[in-house]
Amino acid sequence: MATNYIYKINEIFYSLQGEGFHSGTPAVFVRFSGCNLHCAFCDTLHQHGMMMSMQEIVDEVNKYPNASLLVLTGGEPSLFIDEAFVAELKTATGKLVAIETNGTRDLPKNIDWVTFSPKNAFAGGEAEPGVLTRCDELKVVYLGQDLSQYDRIEAKHRFLQPCFSPDATLCQQYMQACVDAVMSHPHWRLSLQIHRTLNIR
Repeated sequence: MATNYIYKINEIFYSLQGEGFHSGTPAVFVRFSGCNLHCAFCDTLHQHGMMMSMQEIVDEVNKYPNASLLVLTGGEPSLFIDEAFVAELKTATGKLVAIETNGTRDLPKNIDWVTFSPKNAFAGGEAEPGVLTRCDELKVVYLGQDLSQYDRIEAKHRFLQPCFSPDATLCQQYMQACVDAVMSHPHWRLSLQIHRTLNIR
């Protein structure tokens, strides 16, 4: 697939990872357009995108040589990638390849870091069940749902993240719910979207 397939890419950009384990780490983000779920809070405009070849993606990523981390995000990147895609990215850029996924598809085995963010607890996110049972990082957008549903997932790190809302009062309520949940379940950690605080992508 990697050599002749054309991918719909929403954007490729260089910034700091704003969430989870790698929060604050410089990274190149390759954001795919298209998802099998339709979560109400999704911030990706799936109708937008550029059709790019593998070489065009590599050339764009290589404009940012300082970053050692490359993050495949979306949308849902697992709909479009395979092991050949990941292998070519790693060889051509020299970067570690991470993925942010909703966990409804099996993943290429050669991805370096898997962030699984299940969406089954939200309107629009329950259309397909998660199939992943292992990940490096489990990152749950928290609205008060029962955390025991995630016990079956083997993860090196577990994060709860408050759902963003443009309503400041609602944001504070979500934040407090996350803090209370982590205090009650200390095997989870709090993840904040620092890119919003810093006003960066």
